[in-house]
Amino acid sequence: MKKNVFAAASMVGLAMMGLLFGNCSGNAAAKADGADSTKVVVDKPAAAKSLGSLEDSLSYAYGVGLGDNLRENFEQMPVDINMKVFMKAFTMALNGEDSKLKIKPEQAYQIFQHCMMSVMEQQAQKNKKVAAEFMAENAKKEGVKTTASGLQYEVITEGEGATPTVADRVSVHYHGTLLDGTVFDSSVDRGTPAQFGVSQVIPGWQEGLQLMKVGSKYKFYIPSDLAYGDQGAGDVIAPGSMLIFEVELLDIINK
Repeated sequence: MKKNVFAAASMVGLAMMGLLFGNCSGNAAAKADGADSTKVVVDKPAAAKSLGSLEDSLSYAYGVGLGDNLRENFEQMPVDINMKVFMKAFTMALNGEDSKLKIKPEQAYQIFQHCMMSVMEQQAQKNKKVAAEFMAENAKKEGVKTTASGLQYEVITEGEGATPTVADRVSVHYHGTLLDGTVFDSSVDRGTPAQFGVSQVIPGWQEGLQLMKVGSKYKFYIPSDLAYGDQGAGDVIAPGSMLIFEVELLDIINK
C-alpha cells in the first residue's frame, strides 16, 4: 500500500481548497457589454447558502471530500478496518492528544507498512497453497502439459506459422481470469488485439509464447512465481495468485 493513504488529508486538502475557492468565491466573469471591463459579476453558489456560513460550507465540503477519499482507501485494504479502533486513534491524533496515543505519529507509517507486508505475506501463502492444489490436479488432465518451470498449458488450436523468440514483438488476443473465474483483463472483451514485445510480459507469458506458432491458441495456467509473485498487481490480482489465460497468437509483427 502506498504512502498516499497517510497523505490523504493533504491531497484532499489541496483538491478541496481548489474546489472551494471556485465554489465559495463564486463565478467571476467580466461584463461582456463593453461597459467596464474591470467590473465582475459574482454568483453565490447554492451549496454555500444551504450549508450555512462560508466556514460551515468549507468545513462540511472538506469533511465529505476527506471521508470519501478515506472510504476509497479502506475499500482497497486487504483486511477490514476496525472502525472503532480507527476513529479512536484518528480523533486523538486530530486533536493533538499525542500523549494518549499508544504509538507516536512518526511511527505510524512504519508500523502500517509492516502490518501490510505481513497481511500480504499471509494472503500470498494461502493463495499459493490453493493454486498448488489446483495445478496438481490439473496436471493429471488429458492434454495438459507441465514445463520444467511449472507452467502448465494445453493446446486449443495448433497453428502452422512461425514461432516467436524473446526478441520479437507479437500481436495477440487473450482472455485472463483468476482461479475463481474473475476476468481481470481481456483483449477479446475489448475487441482489439494487443501488441507488445515478448520480453515485456510476465515470465509465464514469455515462456508460453515461445511454445506457440502463429495461428495457435493455447490455454496457460501460470503459477504466481511466473506471474506477479507475492506482491500481486492492482486491486484484482491478489498476492500469490495464479493466472489463467487463453492466448491466440495472431502475428509476429517484426517478421
